[in-house]
Amino acid sequence: QVQFVESGGGLVQPGGSLRLSCAASGTIVSMRAMGWYRQAPGKERDWVALITGGGTTNYREAVEGRFTISRDNAKNTVYLQMNSLKPEDTAVYYCNTIPSRPNSWGQGTQVTVSS
Repeated sequence: QVQFVESGGGLVQPGGSLRLSCAASGTIVSMRAMGWYRQAPGKERDWVALITGGGTTNYREAVEGRFTISRDNAKNTVYLQMNSLKPEDTAVYYCNTIPSRPNSWGQGTQVTVSS
């Protein structure tokens, strides 16, 4: 069973930056398309960014140009660099494969953007 452990969240002021990390068990990071998702209070979990096995990236329109997803296959880790953060980016952030594995969701990492 693949498991993901997210870290790097925190409280940041609008306009600030954070770098999230997602450590995966096994070698799934290098084999699968990986994605970052987020769930804001009272809302459903949504896809935010993805990176394919070949390194192609794609982003939700709301984060395009501000977020960057990357992957270190040797470390089985996926990253999300988040710049120019806005209050509407406040959410719990998760990683998973694309499409997601229902039994592999981790605890997520809380990102709060507030002054």
